[in-house]
Amino acid sequence: MRLTVYLAGEIHTSWREEVKHKAAALKLPIDFVGPMEDHDRSDNIGEEILGKQPDAIFKDAAASNFNNLRTEILMKKADLVIALFGEQYKQWNTAMDASAAVAYGKPLILIRSVQHHHPLKELSRKAHATVENVDQAVKALKYLFE
Repeated sequence: MRLTVYLAGEIHTSWREEVKHKAAALKLPIDFVGPMEDHDRSDNIGEEILGKQPDAIFKDAAASNFNNLRTEILMKKADLVIALFGEQYKQWNTAMDASAAVAYGKPLILIRSVQHHHPLKELSRKAHATVENVDQAVKALKYLFE
């Protein structure tokens, strides 16, 4: 069995590389996908495709259309979603992606610190599993193949 896992969450830290590295070290048969990690490309894709927009709001709207298209296709093709709520950045996109995973009926592993227990309690109850760190998420992935 080979799985495709969508890694949802902020794109500013190397947490995805950590998950990929640890899964590879365990020789887990997993393909990882996720949002566009090049922040400038993500912000500018609307104008790259549609041309110059009249202002920043239209630019953001155009980029959001293509980023949402990419996310929906990749997430719907995924077997499982891991959503990380980090400490440093606002986590609105993570919340949106985790909620989308629930709405699509995708199994969801939520990574969040103990400090985020209360604000994420409802989402955590919708997830199939909630863990506190990447190591625990990778152990959960390993368990799927035992």
